[in-house]
Amino acid sequence: MQGETPPLPVEEENLRFKTPTGPHSTVLAILFALSFSHLLNDTMQSLLPAIYPLLKASFHLSFTQVGLITLTNQLTASLLQPMVGLYTDRYPKPYSLAVGMGFTLAGLVLLGLASHFSVILVAAALVGMGSSVFHPEASRVARMASGGKHGFAQSLFQVGGNAGTSFGPLLAALVIVPGGRIEVLWFSLAALAGIVVLTKVGHWYRENTHRLKIPAKAHAGGSSLPSRKVFLALAVLVALVFSKYFYLTSMTSYYTFFLIQKFHLSVQASQYFLFVFLFAVAAGTIIGGPVGDRFGRKRVIWASILGVAPFTLLLPYANLVECGILTAIIGVILASAFTAILVYAQELVPGKVGTIAGLFFGLAFGMGGIGSAVLGKLADVTSITYVFQICSFLPLLGVLTWFLPDVEKKNR
Repeated sequence: MQGETPPLPVEEENLRFKTPTGPHSTVLAILFALSFSHLLNDTMQSLLPAIYPLLKASFHLSFTQVGLITLTNQLTASLLQPMVGLYTDRYPKPYSLAVGMGFTLAGLVLLGLASHFSVILVAAALVGMGSSVFHPEASRVARMASGGKHGFAQSLFQVGGNAGTSFGPLLAALVIVPGGRIEVLWFSLAALAGIVVLTKVGHWYRENTHRLKIPAKAHAGGSSLPSRKVFLALAVLVALVFSKYFYLTSMTSYYTFFLIQKFHLSVQASQYFLFVFLFAVAAGTIIGGPVGDRFGRKRVIWASILGVAPFTLLLPYANLVECGILTAIIGVILASAFTAILVYAQELVPGKVGTIAGLFFGLAFGMGGIGSAVLGKLADVTSITYVFQICSFLPLLGVLTWFLPDVEKKNR
């Protein structure tokens, strides 16, 4: 009928929500929501290692048992993440992010109420399951909302997680250490907030699945390398992830024990030093993506892994003040590596965003879990100081970056 307003196309309809849907537009609202959710998720994840000294004292645990908690948590995440990524590449699940946060909520409640070591292991496994769903799917949605600025989007997403990881020890020092492990239950409110935010992200995901469709030429041109070179490059990236996350787990799981043993700090004081390191990691994360977009991922990988070696080699022999300074430098430099590695791998294997994200997030968690168990056993047999002396050499594996092909030049 004349004068009647015709129905809006789907794209224009979505503009009412001020959320651009064109495949080349960057949707900052979604990226910030993902970053905030990542902050909440990783704050809760980091509470577990942050209260290891409390758990060790309450349940009379050995360092080997402490390492087993991390192994349970991170192997659960590492084994499930690639499968989640592979499945959701084929069958997108917009509301799986909120479901993943629900697993984390259940794990936190169990952790606060646990009365036996086995219950702590179950709680650690549930928290790991939450990560296994959250990380590959959130990484996919970040790429969907990137508008082509893949490094920037992944960095913004990652900085929320690293900020959350840094807040865990600080909140543990301020809330859980004074009040006891039962105070963990307060953080279930953060999980509930995350479920609300991720449900809204799921609405956007459901309405914008057209962003997942990659033009045929992107598959053909994304990586023109022979399969043998792609597998070699992926093997090098796996070795670099091993280097980064074995070193990181020495810090996140045992740095507080190192400070307590060497400098006789209190548990609370050692948590503040761990916060400095993890906050530096968060601050450095945002650098890697945009710099990689501008100058190339391979250069960022060189600088972030091999470039940190002089500082890690000095750390075991530093005094208390020097430890604080060195760990801040290490955190900033090392932080940019994972974003660069992840985006580089996604460019190596175009069209498999969830699979690659799940594989590399899974590797990160798995390497961290295995590293924690191995280093815990080594600490029982030798000492925490010896563990840090051995781990200081890990960044030297950054020389393997030499074998990575120049994927970005081929893409251009």
